[in-house]
Amino acid sequence: MKRLFFYLIGFLMISSLSSCGYNTMVQKDENVEAQWANVQNAYQRRADLVPNLVNTVKGAANFEKETLTQVIEARAKATSVNISPDNLTPENIQRFQQAQGELSSALSRLLVSVERYPELKANQNFLELQAQLEGTENRISVERRKFNESVQDYNSYIRSFPRNLIAGMFDFEKKGYFEADAAAQQAPTVEF
Repeated sequence: MKRLFFYLIGFLMISSLSSCGYNTMVQKDENVEAQWANVQNAYQRRADLVPNLVNTVKGAANFEKETLTQVIEARAKATSVNISPDNLTPENIQRFQQAQGELSSALSRLLVSVERYPELKANQNFLELQAQLEGTENRISVERRKFNESVQDYNSYIRSFPRNLIAGMFDFEKKGYFEADAAAQQAPTVEF
């Protein structure tokens, strides 16, 4: 009888552990890490396009060296900021986002200054690179949105009771989100 009682207690303990959500937490954490890799992949694609864009602009126009230098330096800085999926804190994501924002700003200045060069705007290589860059920016936006959705799913899961107790025991911590830049709150001025 004692043996049956111990088997029953053991079975109940194993059954209760399987519903604690640990495996789901691991799965959601892995999903966040996979989405982070997709975000980094999209940003890397943009970084890989920048040298081709700069070389095309250099070759097709007597272009301002300062603008090109700013783009090259911003690319170098953006590719030097790497964050491990294990360390997705809001501060680290903000640092990553700031470096990427500087590259976006430099690219915007480059593309605006290209307007003064009609022969460059007609260059097929430049047009293709510009279209690829546009597509890459869209990919970045999509991947950032997916990343935020994964983080929201993970964070809400680990913070719900009683899973928050298990998450605390196994060091599952809240992940950070991508947030809009402060400059994005102000609408651009359009003048004709």
